[in-house]
Amino acid sequence: MPTPPRFRRRRTDRWQVVRVTGASMLPTLRDGDLLLLRRGRTPVVGDVVVADLPGARGPGVKRAVALGPDGWWLERDSPAEGTDSWLFGAVPVADVHGVVRARLWPRPGRLPRRA
Repeated sequence: MPTPPRFRRRRTDRWQVVRVTGASMLPTLRDGDLLLLRRGRTPVVGDVVVADLPGARGPGVKRAVALGPDGWWLERDSPAEGTDSWLFGAVPVADVHGVVRARLWPRPGRLPRRA
């Protein structure tokens, strides 16, 4: 008797939809944009990431600028809005949830990577 085919189970918990709140990522992202987050992915310099920000700030959407011994240096795209590592320092690697792969709404598409 032939063996039944095996099906690979896809892990859907690796993908998450997140909403941008605030204006710190203007002009790249706007308040209310819906993003597709790839959880558990290691960022590359220039990627947009979601991370737990220090000081009870909660999760935030920021750009990964550099990886140092203390963790990721995260910055905002808008110097006039929000907070970033210039205020709270590097974010531990374990606090970075994943990499934003695309904007889903209102202007679907991939996000630009900046160096």
